[in-house]
Amino acid sequence: QVQLVESGGGLVQPGGSLRLSCAASGMSIFSIYSMRWYRQAPGKQRELVAAVTSGGSTNYVDSVKGRFTISRDNAKNTVYLQMNNLKFEDTAVYYCNADIRVRSSTGPVFGYWGQGTQVTASS
Repeated sequence: QVQLVESGGGLVQPGGSLRLSCAASGMSIFSIYSMRWYRQAPGKQRELVAAVTSGGSTNYVDSVKGRFTISRDNAKNTVYLQMNNLKFEDTAVYYCNADIRVRSSTGPVFGYWGQGTQVTASS
């Protein structure tokens, strides 16, 4: 059984910063490939915000480039999203997602989701 648990959301004034964390846990984890952060604002579709491969390559949606930084700690099975200079339009529920191989080197790869954490940028 694999779980992704997010933390770090909250209310911040525009221009402020937050750091999200997402830790993967479970006895069946063999390896973790790409890890991602998505967000979904009310009335909008879920969008990919940032992604990081197991080797550390990253990519971002244009609207957050230069403000958000995704990183990971492979020893802790954790992915982070440092969010600086937050804007009103960054307000959303943020979800982490990971591609995880379970059980063994030949086991299946599944996509797992966290429960989501609310980020609100408002004065």
